[in-house]
Amino acid sequence: MSRFENIFEYDRNLNAAGLRIGLVMSRFNLPVCEGLLSACVAELKRLGVADSDMSIANVPGALEIPLVLQTMAQSGAFDALIALGAVIRGETYHFEVVSNDACRALMDVQLDTGIPVANGILTCENDEQAEVRMQPKGVDCAQVAVEMANLQKALTQ
Repeated sequence: MSRFENIFEYDRNLNAAGLRIGLVMSRFNLPVCEGLLSACVAELKRLGVADSDMSIANVPGALEIPLVLQTMAQSGAFDALIALGAVIRGETYHFEVVSNDACRALMDVQLDTGIPVANGILTCENDEQAEVRMQPKGVDCAQVAVEMANLQKALTQ
């Protein structure tokens, strides 16, 4: 249903049946990343993604996520991708470098390949913030991936 008369508007579509989703999870800050992954996979299943249509790759840290996402995107095997990781502020400038560069690289992957990438790399001040955010962000990433995969399909039909 369009908000405007005589203007077509694409509807949000969270029907994930038949979608192929690739997930890349960092092992750095593993308890938080596992929480992100669990919430994300549960939501993907709830939305209709079959177990056999999901693939999970694990990488050492957030900066390694974009390369694997790029490889997955270029394979043609996935309708959408999800990046899961946690960068928690420490005492050095490293937090900003990792956060900014990982985010920029995720954007580059989706713009260069046309495959949507849901950004689930948390950037938090401390462990407590990350633990509070991991479940809702995992769910959000699943929904974003499905919605964007469906929108991309609708736009190209």
